[in-house]
Amino acid sequence: MFVHATAEIEDGAVIGEGTKVWHFCQIRRGARLGRDCVLGRGVFVDFEVVVGNGVKIQNYVLIYHGVTIEDGVFIGPHACFTNDLFPRAVNPDMSPKGADDWTLSRTLVRAGASLGANATVVCGTTIGKWAMVGAGSVVTRDVPDHGLVVGNPARLIGYVSASGRRVATQEEARNGEPA
Repeated sequence: MFVHATAEIEDGAVIGEGTKVWHFCQIRRGARLGRDCVLGRGVFVDFEVVVGNGVKIQNYVLIYHGVTIEDGVFIGPHACFTNDLFPRAVNPDMSPKGADDWTLSRTLVRAGASLGANATVVCGTTIGKWAMVGAGSVVTRDVPDHGLVVGNPARLIGYVSASGRRVATQEEARNGEPA
């Protein structure tokens, strides 16, 4: 494991063998990062976030409480995950919101998926295995396994194989690339 001197790792965070945590990262208590991950400069991993093995998280990604990322996921620079469907700083009476004043919405990124630079993932969604989210897309609903989504809101425009090549159907993506 390598942790750069400028990274902040809170007590209770678990970082797997072979993982590299670079400049100015912050990893909160209870976060669990698997083996052989790479966290680029300025990555924020909130408390109790779970990151699988072999995950590559590019610079300035924000991963908030309630997110689970499975093995082999790629997250492009400046991607952001949310965790509150009704974000407010205050309650209707203007009192500051506390931990009991909101409901956590969980997000799951399945194994092998890729998120492009500046993608935003709205909480409560699942991004399927080997799915690909285009750069700048805003994911507001579930993405199927091998799905290729782009835009705001992100829309399904096709399918990709495990190698990332575009194919005609989800079945073709599941069975591998054409000969």
